[in-house]
Amino acid sequence: MNIANMIDHTMLKADAGAETIRKYCQEAKKYGFASVCVNTAQVPLAAEELKGTGVLVCCVVGFPLGAMLTSAKAFEAAEAVRAGADEVDMVINIGALKDKNYDLVREDIKAVVDACHGRTVKVILENCLLTKDEIVKGCELSMEAGAHFVKTSTGFSTGGATTEDVALMKKTVGDGMKVKASGGIRTPEDAMALIEAGADRIGAGNGAILL
Repeated sequence: MNIANMIDHTMLKADAGAETIRKYCQEAKKYGFASVCVNTAQVPLAAEELKGTGVLVCCVVGFPLGAMLTSAKAFEAAEAVRAGADEVDMVINIGALKDKNYDLVREDIKAVVDACHGRTVKVILENCLLTKDEIVKGCELSMEAGAHFVKTSTGFSTGGATTEDVALMKKTVGDGMKVKASGGIRTPEDAMALIEAGADRIGAGNGAILL
């Protein structure tokens, strides 16, 4: 099974410069990855490098904490789309979810969805900070807000993707959304186990080692 077209080749390190982003774009073109995922400041460069290749430009918004004003997340998302982003991976307001402030969580996601004007929005739940019930609720709120994917992790917190969490997310969203697994995926076996559990997309800092 060739999973290259399920991989978001991801470089989100603070010290990643233009040369690194170009390298990731070249690798994505070589292997046929789904996207290159970058911070929003690097969207214009990635869009230029990937233009006409079929590889999507993915970016992160409200990253990695999710604890920004909703207006700030929506503005960042709109600017990223204007700069050439095809997909936006946003972090939910984790504290609000844990507070059971569900209206805020839903509106926070919806504001980003609206700002993206039909582009794919993936909602990062940061499962390592949530209970199983909170993961389910985060999935439900993401569906209600019109997002396209739920995603396990930023890769910048205390844990990454697990097959148990992916299976729970897939069970919750069914055919209504897709699931992205990210964080700590470092072998082909890891990737396949997550796909078998229900993941539609894999986020990895080194996509090539998963093939």
